[in-house]
Amino acid sequence: MSASREHFSSRIGFILAAAGSAVGIGNLVGFPVNAAKNGGGAFLLMYALFVFLICLPVMIAEMAVGRNTAKEPVGAFKTLSKGSKLWGAAGFLGVLTPFMIAVFYMVITVWIFGYIALTVTGHLDYLASDVGFGEFINSPYLYIALIAVAGIVSFILAAGVKDGIEKAAKILMPALLTMLILMVVFVLSLDNAMAGVTFFLVPDINKITPSVVNGALSQAFFSLSLGMGILLTYGSYINKQTNIPNSAKLVAITDTSVAFIAGLMILPAVFSFNPEVNPSELSDSSVSLIFTFLPKIFLALQTSLGYVGASAVAAFFFLLVFFAAITSLVSIIEVPVSYLVTEKKHSRKKALGYLTLTAGVLTLFATASFGMVPFFTEFTSYAGGTKSLFDVIYDVFYDTILPLNGFLLCIFVSYRWKKKQLSEELSIGNENYKGSWVEKYINFSLGTFIPVIVLLIFINTVATKFFAANLFGF
Repeated sequence: MSASREHFSSRIGFILAAAGSAVGIGNLVGFPVNAAKNGGGAFLLMYALFVFLICLPVMIAEMAVGRNTAKEPVGAFKTLSKGSKLWGAAGFLGVLTPFMIAVFYMVITVWIFGYIALTVTGHLDYLASDVGFGEFINSPYLYIALIAVAGIVSFILAAGVKDGIEKAAKILMPALLTMLILMVVFVLSLDNAMAGVTFFLVPDINKITPSVVNGALSQAFFSLSLGMGILLTYGSYINKQTNIPNSAKLVAITDTSVAFIAGLMILPAVFSFNPEVNPSELSDSSVSLIFTFLPKIFLALQTSLGYVGASAVAAFFFLLVFFAAITSLVSIIEVPVSYLVTEKKHSRKKALGYLTLTAGVLTLFATASFGMVPFFTEFTSYAGGTKSLFDVIYDVFYDTILPLNGFLLCIFVSYRWKKKQLSEELSIGNENYKGSWVEKYINFSLGTFIPVIVLLIFINTVATKFFAANLFGF
């Protein structure tokens, strides 16, 4: 292990940082949307099972590989495969993926920042109008917001692991949880909110269909940042005294708890706004829900709170989502930063400079792909439709490549690094690990059914996204 490798200063710092990487827009809005469209309580039940039976072993494996090598995906895969070019390429895919995800995530974060600014300055009615979002995403002022968001993220990352990422997580994560709970308390006081709570919490077993199972598994996998290289990279920053299985369990519990609480915020608000709502007909994406549907809900509050009060609630919500987006964005960009520092021997400042230039240019292009520039707006076509550059980045690197990366990790750990070496690493800091049922389950699951399930998700996603053909009827 390199003596100059940075480390988190405490276990709680690592847990908050890792949880911050997982807690993002997908938790706060994506999870409630998927829960609404896939049976409410039935979805929640399947999601919780998948987090702990399938996702947790993958999380633990990622962290173990990172700590053992003290490197990011490229360096880790090369080291443990003794310089294999094939596995080195798999590691590079684990760096390229978060680099590209950072592009579309930056666009969304910039939009959220802009919504905060417009709400605070008294333009909630504009955002809630039918033309608000469409005009907003083509506003030249977005580029000012982009500079501001890039500055915040760069400031945190430039300070390093302990003084940047960890300190930011210790501030932002407690603030996020506090704000989220306050929003839930407020929403539950609204008329008809309990109808949303009932729908969300009471599972109807009859609603557990193949579609619900697939949706819950995909949401769990994506929500926990698996396949992005984040947990592997963060694992490289923890010391040998850290109990990885217990730490991973706490990260999973924190992430799931935030998603659960977010469901208690979004769905009761939806039911309160429209008691006759059909949850399965909600917005198709978290983006639509945040930027088009929720502003209408907030504006409707002016009948009881007045326009200023409704704007204050909206601004509070968008600030909450912004905090979640920043914690995720910092974690996503840290992976390529770590690669440039570890493998290319750049200083952290120089690495950030390269990423600001390259990812920044791609973000400008993606931001312009909603009508500003026809070339990026009509970038290509597949599955019977025209796709923008933003669509392509999202479809390829978020929806498709993540499960492939997860599959490769499972195969690498089980059959290249070997389960014995994994057990040796996980027993460090956890003297009771060897021989435990946890060890047996992790070794068995990572080498058998988990990679099969994740590979099937990947194959079906490719077929659905790019060929409009659902192979499994989900």
